[in-house]
Amino acid sequence: MTVVDCVVCRIFVRVSFAVLILLGLIFPQRQASADTKYPNKAVRVVLPFAAGGVADITARIIAERLGGKLGGRFYVENQPGAGGIAAARTVISSPPDGHTLALLSNGTAISVSLFSNLPYDPLKDFVPISSLGFFDFIFATNSDSEFKTLADFISAAKATPGALNVGTINVGSTQNLSAELLKTAADVDFVIIPYRGTPDLLVSTMQGNLALMIDSYSSMKGNLADKKIRALASSGPVRSESTPDIPTLQEGGVANYDVVSWNALFAPAGTPPEIVKTLNQALREILAEMDVKKRLLELGIEAKASTPDEISARLKSDIEKWRKVIEKAGIQKQ
Repeated sequence: MTVVDCVVCRIFVRVSFAVLILLGLIFPQRQASADTKYPNKAVRVVLPFAAGGVADITARIIAERLGGKLGGRFYVENQPGAGGIAAARTVISSPPDGHTLALLSNGTAISVSLFSNLPYDPLKDFVPISSLGFFDFIFATNSDSEFKTLADFISAAKATPGALNVGTINVGSTQNLSAELLKTAADVDFVIIPYRGTPDLLVSTMQGNLALMIDSYSSMKGNLADKKIRALASSGPVRSESTPDIPTLQEGGVANYDVVSWNALFAPAGTPPEIVKTLNQALREILAEMDVKKRLLELGIEAKASTPDEISARLKSDIEKWRKVIEKAGIQKQ
């Protein structure tokens, strides 16, 4: 081997060694980048509600679709409790890495004014991602009731102040506060009777013990179809896609009455913006899918994504709205 050959060999070896080192440096970086792709482990969506309700079913539908779209496992964890406190604590005490998310709702806005020492601030402890869906409440009566329209009920309430009974679920629920809002919006007086749950409320209505009941469409759907109860009005400002044949309270003569509940996805404060953006984009695509829209509409929910700013603004406005209703009704803080 000549001197020149040796020199060439040494240069080749050095260049090859340098290339190997370079490849070794690049490969871990690419691997690290792959490892940090979101999500890189299971994502839990924590709900302040028990299994089986509208929020739970909605969350499970969305979680399944998120998993398929983002290539990870999303699952629902139910942590029911007053004021959503247990669920909120779980989420805000978790690392803000997008792997623990919260479902907040109109009930969250109510809790701010209903609880004197709420141990979390939904405006500061969470970052908004997107709304999931919106839904009205239905005002219904017994199928044999003399009230054929909401106007009939209001006329009777004005003629006999304090004589009619209106049933809702527990004090401080959106349904209960919707009844309180009806009192002031229609300038009528009636007795609001809170029930432990929807089954008892439905039975009492069908037995004729209540002039009116207020609850979600999904909870009444079967009894409405069987004509055991009759819907008089829906709570939104316009007729819902899920109940186009049910007139609104505004159509029934209650000006400016507007109650629309919602569910939305939030993350702990400090969650990276790129993760929020990834989730928001995925939800926009999922909630635009016709089969998802259809499944939710069957529950009385209009599937609708939002920008983070839009759902944040909705939370703020609802906090103020329900604060006024609670104060006017004189509901004692818990």
